[in-house]
Amino acid sequence: MAKMLAAAGSEILEAALFGLEAQREKLDAQIAHVRSLLGASKRARKPAHKLAHMAAPVTVSHMSTPVPTKRVLSAGARRRIAMAQKKRWAEFRKNKK
Repeated sequence: MAKMLAAAGSEILEAALFGLEAQREKLDAQIAHVRSLLGASKRARKPAHKLAHMAAPVTVSHMSTPVPTKRVLSAGARRRIAMAQKKRWAEFRKNKK
């Protein structure tokens, strides 16, 4: 019985692997296409960190929802968040005693 379950599990894993490899091939083709488009433009020569402010949500033809861009916090915002978290933990420790 255990051998049958192991065999069924390996078949499922093989099928999953096959599907993932097919998806990877499609993604590789799409990445190559986007890279070729970027190579043709002058923007492609700029470093990626200088293009961050130009980034906008991208919609791929087979996806219905836009891909969100990464949000960047300022140093001041990170500092305020850290201070607020320290304050919450101090209050938690104070009430714990």
